[in-house]
Amino acid sequence: MRRSAAPHFLISKVNVVPIIDVSLVLVIILLVTAPLLSVADLPVQLPQAKTKEAEDQRNVSITLSSSGRLAIDDKIVAASELGPMLREKLAERGNSNVLVVVRADTEAPYEAVRQILNEAKNAGAARIAIATRQRVEEKER
Repeated sequence: MRRSAAPHFLISKVNVVPIIDVSLVLVIILLVTAPLLSVADLPVQLPQAKTKEAEDQRNVSITLSSSGRLAIDDKIVAASELGPMLREKLAERGNSNVLVVVRADTEAPYEAVRQILNEAKNAGAARIAIATRQRVEEKER
């Protein structure tokens, strides 16, 4: 029996399209989940404001819950550790001009918020902001 003489050829190139597809999906997942990972899991109800800026910038987040618990980014800290921890965060490479965002619950006392703002300033924060949630205005009919 004779085999049919089918032409044989070598695959000389690697198909990279599936690799690119998977890579892009992973990048999209990373971009969606990254902002969620940098904030502490303390329940905070933010005050309302008309504008909402600096949400997409790289920042250091200080969270103050209504019970007085504090967190820097995703780490819960004691009030006495706030200054040194923030100073350490700001001293990291690339964080010299980072925005420090204070996320305080609406039920938190103003005195505690003022102390956090002073601690951030004393730690060397050049840019400080207070986080708010955007007020939804109803359209007139």
